[in-house]
Amino acid sequence: MKRKMLLAPAPANVLGALLCAAILLSLTPWLRPACADEAADFLAGRSKTCVKCSLQRAPLKQKDLSGADLSGADLSRSVMHRAQLGGAKLEGANLTDANLNKTDLKTASLVRAKAENAMFYGSDLSAADLSDADLAGAKMQTAHLIRAKLDRAKISDAMLTAVRLDDASLRGADLSRTNLIEASLRRADLEGANLDNAGLLNAVLRDANLKSAKLTGADLYGADLSGADLTGADLSGARLTSAVLTGAKLEGVKLSGTIMPDGAVHE
Repeated sequence: MKRKMLLAPAPANVLGALLCAAILLSLTPWLRPACADEAADFLAGRSKTCVKCSLQRAPLKQKDLSGADLSGADLSRSVMHRAQLGGAKLEGANLTDANLNKTDLKTASLVRAKAENAMFYGSDLSAADLSDADLAGAKMQTAHLIRAKLDRAKISDAMLTAVRLDDASLRGADLSRTNLIEASLRRADLEGANLDNAGLLNAVLRDANLKSAKLTGADLYGADLSGADLTGADLSGARLTSAVLTGAKLEGVKLSGTIMPDGAVHE
């Protein structure tokens, strides 16, 4: 006779653990890591702290996250359109491909944040700190970055059309190949910045600090450089057609092959 094998019922604690595991696996990706509880509380609005949380593709549109601590969080591809992030901590956060269009980021800290190809169209980043941030390829048209700090930030190949950068600090920043058409950079500090092949058509750079800045091949057609300090800057091959240089400091400027305001090519 064949003996029937009877399985003993699993203890309640084992069944509970299995059920919990099944639920966790069925949850959306940002609730799976070890910080699942913290992420869940954050997404439910019970907390504004989610340090190093995994929040990829998180739906945060129009959320009030003022003063939130999201340091080191992974917010790649998340949607934060029109969210309130004033004073938020986003140091070292991953914002790659995130949607931050028309978002309030005034005085927020994005030091060392990764925001390649992120969208900041019409956003307010006034007085925000983006030092050492990676904004390569970012879309920041018409954004306000008045008094913002972007020292050593990587902003190459980005779209900054009609952006407001008045009184901003961009010392040593990489703005190569960036579109800054009609941008306002009044009194901006761009000392040592890389603006090679940047588009600065009709940009306003009145009283800006461009000491030792690299502007080779830059297009400054119609730009207003009144009172700007270009001491030691490299404008080789740049186009200055119709640009205004009234009161600008040009000591030691490199102008090899530069198209001057009157249309003449400098030797």
